[in-house]
Amino acid sequence: MKILECPINGPRPIQEFIFGGEYRPMPDPDKVSDEVWADYVFNRAGEPGIKHEWWYHLSSGTWFIAEHDTVKDVFIKTYLHQDMNENE
Repeated sequence: MKILECPINGPRPIQEFIFGGEYRPMPDPDKVSDEVWADYVFNRAGEPGIKHEWWYHLSSGTWFIAEHDTVKDVFIKTYLHQDMNENE
C-alpha cells in the first residue's frame, strides 16, 4: 500500500487523498500580459523530476503541498502551503 504523509494527521493510505495538480504560483491577472496569463492557464511542465503538487486529504479537509519525485514515484516531503517559503 502506498503511504502519503499528511502534514496534519501523519502517514495515511494514498486512497485518502485526491491529487490537485502541479503547484504553480499564480501571476496577477491584472498585471501580466495575455501571453503570460495564457501560459499559466493552459501550459504545464510535463517533464519527469521533482514536482511541487497540491494534494487534498479527504478525512481532514486539508490542502497541502507535496514534493514528489515523479521519476522514482516517491514523496520527499509534505507541508502546508503557508509553510512553503520555509521548505524551499
